[in-house]
Amino acid sequence: MTGFGARLAEARARRGPLCLGIDPHPELLAAWDLPNTVDGLAAFCDVCVQAYAGFAVVKPQVAFFEVYGAGGFAVLERTIAALRADGVLVLADAKRGDIGSTMAAYAAAWAGESPLAADAVTASPYLGFGSLRPLLDVAVAHDRGVFVLAATSNPEGAAVQRADAGGRTVAQLVVDEVTSFNREVVGPAEPARGSVGVVVGATVAQPPDLGELGGPVLVPGVGVQGGRPEALAGLGGAAPEQLLPAAAREVLRAGPGVAQVRAAGQRLLDAVAYLSA
Repeated sequence: MTGFGARLAEARARRGPLCLGIDPHPELLAAWDLPNTVDGLAAFCDVCVQAYAGFAVVKPQVAFFEVYGAGGFAVLERTIAALRADGVLVLADAKRGDIGSTMAAYAAAWAGESPLAADAVTASPYLGFGSLRPLLDVAVAHDRGVFVLAATSNPEGAAVQRADAGGRTVAQLVVDEVTSFNREVVGPAEPARGSVGVVVGATVAQPPDLGELGGPVLVPGVGVQGGRPEALAGLGGAAPEQLLPAAAREVLRAGPGVAQVRAAGQRLLDAVAYLSA
């Protein structure tokens, strides 16, 4: 299988620069007249799978599956498999982060051969970037990707992410560590094809410098959360083809009809099409 960075670049070129979310929040289930149960979760995901066929990347928010226990994880497994069968790249928004053997177990679950393993997974580096090494190594070995949290939009994040780390912000330190990893694995010939990216919120006022990253940038928060699709170009000095805008509720609130959700996704895709490679 081709590395995730190359597969993402190909999918993005063919299907557009947008990541659509599956966020089965209880309020959305209620708005779609679905019960807050495993059956309601499954029905919600069935609509999303149909509506999102043909898009490049879909990002299920793992927490909204996890809350249902084993039944929720079973729905997540089926959803990942169905999306991938349609040629959609799946990014599991799990935000895992730990140390040692525990991190290795998370790596096996989300980036190895587990039924939960997707094309890529989000991860938190705030136990030290080196703690992610088991996940990064397993992901590369299995041609999967990792998106490392760098600069998030939540107000609480700034106290840590903008703290000084030897003349750089902590967020910049994370970006620089990812840059070094991509150079180590991919080399200088095709730096933009790195399979490890970062997460930078669409509403972050002072994003880190992304000019040397050599991998993709997931940009959540477009739409309802305040990120303007037309204002993403040049984020942190990243090239347009590195940016992967992400939105969920902006699209999902158009439901519950498959056609309505798909149309909302298409409208947002049209709004960010200027980022196409």
